Amino acid sequence: MPTAPTVVLVHGAFADAASFAAVVPTLLDDGLSVVVPAVPNRSLVGDAAYVASVVRQIEGPVLLVGHSYGGAVITVAGVEENVVGLVYLAGYALTEGESLAELQGRFPDSDLAQALVYRPYPVEGGDDGTDVYVDVAKFPAVFAEGVDPGLARVLAVSQRPLAGAAFGEPASAAAWRTKPSWGLVSAADHTINPEVERFGYSRAGMTVREVESSHLVMLAHPEAVVELVREAVRATSA
Repeated sequence: MPTAPTVVLVHGAFADAASFAAVVPTLLDDGLSVVVPAVPNRSLVGDAAYVASVVRQIEGPVLLVGHSYGGAVITVAGVEENVVGLVYLAGYALTEGESLAELQGRFPDSDLAQALVYRPYPVEGGDDGTDVYVDVAKFPAVFAEGVDPGLARVLAVSQRPLAGAAFGEPASAAAWRTKPSWGLVSAADHTINPEVERFGYSRAGMTVREVESSHLVMLAHPEAVVELVREAVRATSA
């Protein structure tokens, strides 16, 4: 019998592990092992190190699935030896030495640029850091269009912010160079310009699928996400 990889779902900015709630039950029903860690969203270096530590504690092969900023995280963490594949969901596929800001800067801004809110947070022994949120009033249209309005309202006030410093940190590795990769483009994305997604996926030579979806594709179109993860699982099962 083939050994299926453990599926590790990595959330992005302005969301948390619950953003995968619509896909986890189906993956579990498929008999897959699933892990959904809470990413600190403090720095690309630190977040990738944290996810890598989770991966190292899993016996056997791992398939990393990253949404949005989580795509940047798995790009770095995916160099772990037991990672057998990468799946990007409306995500950033950086190359070595490239930051989120640099990749985004090659393309016109999305609606997100005018919807960001900045708030300080304390840093022990240093100056305050800056947390970045999506304006609560703009969150449903910019981030969660197509998601149940009642759920979108809850998500808007329970965001997990991303530290502003993470936008400028360069990726130290690009795991897609050595690991098979899949990318899902959210073609109606107002958070990340879909051209950013297409460019990163094409550069990496990924297997690419597109769905007419907002940024939170896992909640707006969970069936498309599940099918892509299943495809990757089949391809990477030993």
